[in-house]
This record gives sequence, structure tokens and C-alpha cells, in this order.
Amino acid sequence: MTTTLPTAGLTAVAVTPMTEDGQVDLASVGALMEFYIQCGVTGVALLGVMGEANRLTADESRQVLAAAAEAIDGRIPFLVGASDSSLERLTATARAAAGLGGAGVLVQPLTGLRGDDPLVGYFRAVTDALGPDIPVCYQDFPQSSDVPLTIAAWRRIVEDCPSVVMLKHEDVPGLGKLSAIRRLESEGLRRVTILAGNNGIALPQELDRGADGAMTGFAYPDVLVEVCRLHAAGEREAAEDLFDALLPLNRHELRGGISVRKEILRRRGVIATAASRHPARPLTEIDHRELDGLIARAERRSNFTAVDFGALAGAPR
Repeated sequence: MTTTLPTAGLTAVAVTPMTEDGQVDLASVGALMEFYIQCGVTGVALLGVMGEANRLTADESRQVLAAAAEAIDGRIPFLVGASDSSLERLTATARAAAGLGGAGVLVQPLTGLRGDDPLVGYFRAVTDALGPDIPVCYQDFPQSSDVPLTIAAWRRIVEDCPSVVMLKHEDVPGLGKLSAIRRLESEGLRRVTILAGNNGIALPQELDRGADGAMTGFAYPDVLVEVCRLHAAGEREAAEDLFDALLPLNRHELRGGISVRKEILRRRGVIATAASRHPARPLTEIDHRELDGLIARAERRSNFTAVDFGALAGAPR
């Protein structure tokens, strides 16, 4: 069984499939996990922001975790979004995930923390509560948490919290921070895995700066897997050419959010519906036409034959 966090490649951030009436679709959870595995991902992140974790009941969250763990069956590691204003609930989620075979947890800082001391203190409290056996990925997403992570604070967290072994890099602009962290590591700071977020919208440059891969739910995980593979093999231009072919569609998904992502996955035959919970809205007719055009454009520009773009563009709505 795979129990260690991924150290490279793509970790897919999973959506939570819903039925048309807004119930969790556990059958599609299993199909989604199989899809990610067949795309070649090195890990899966469950119950993140784009997994609508904040819109699920505690019982639904447990059901999703159990269904995903059963479908994955130890073939790749999974980690679980555990961020919570309550340290007790965070700890309970992390332990439940570990009990199902989870390899670690994804944690954002408490919303609105200000200053390095409170931030470092919070992660000391989290890692102390979880204990040394539950690895932690720090999600640096200040657009959501409203908490800036300084280089000085990151150094202290890495030094004081040995179980923080991964950084999800989502600060914008953040390329300079990524370079600064790798520079500190060259000077002796413990190395952590860094995975790029934000749909991998700057993935080639982040890989150039020292990111090990990506952690994103972009609805073309097979493409990002190949981008990471090509880059790691030294085929940097080929990696960026492939990335560029999908960039307009990626940017559109990033701006359109969960409704666009789920619709693409539905068109690919991975999930049964594109339904999401309030306040996400269903796509309009013009939204669908825009998506048709972007998919068709990607088909014309891409030489990535593993993706059946023709079937996508012609999929029924």
C-alpha cells in the first residue's frame, strides 16, 4: 500500500461528484479515482476547496473519503484537506483520513493571522496535535486564507515542524518566493516537496524555478502529467508547447471555477453530472458555446493524442 506523500508529478485535486438533485454521487467518486489513476497521476487530494468540502456534511465527507480510499486501493497516495477553524475538528479529520490509509493532510493557516509569530505558532500547534506520523502539506493560498507567508516564517516552520514536508505553492506573484525557498535549501534548510497550484497556470515556469510538480484539479490531468514528464526528461520546449495548447482552456476553467471543471469532466465521461452546490451556478447556453470553442481550439493546436478531443467537442449537453 502507498502511504507516503508524492514527491513529483501531478497530484490531482478531486471534485466531489453530485447527482442532479445535489446529493453526493458515490459511484462517480470511484469512477473519478480510476480516471485519475489511468491518467498517470502520482497522488490525489480529497476534500479541498474545489472538492466543495465546506458544502458537505461531516457524514458526507466521511462517505467520500471511504469511497475514494476503496477505489484507490493503495495504488497511489491520497491526502485530505483538513483546514478548519477548530483544531479539534482538524485533528479528527486528519486521524479519520489516516485510518483509511491517507498519506497526509493539506492545511491552510487560520484566516486572517497576522505576523510571523502567530503563523509559526499555529503550525506548531497543528503538528503537535497531529503527532509526528501524519505528514502535513502547507497550502500557501493567501487569496483564500488572507495570510501572507514570508520567507522568514517558512524557514521557522520547516525548522520547528518536521512533519511539514510539502508546500502547495499558490501565492501570486510567487515565482520569486519559490526561488528563494530553493535557495535557502541550497544553504542547508531541510528540503520540502513543492507542488504548484492555481490550475498549474504557470507550471512550466514553476518547474523551471524548482517546483517538483503540480497539485491541481484541472480537468485535463493527463496533459499536466505529460507536461511534468517531459520537463523532468529535459524536453522543456516540448513540455511548454503541450502546455500552451491547453492554456486558453486552462485559464477559462480557472476563471469559471467548479462549474466549468465539472462540465469538462462530465463531457469526458468521468462523472455523471456537472451539478454543484450553492452558490455555484450551472453553465448558461453561452457558457457552453464558449467551452465548445475552446475545446475545439485545443483540438486544433494539440498533438497530444492520448486525449480524445473530438469526442469532447461533440459530447451532448
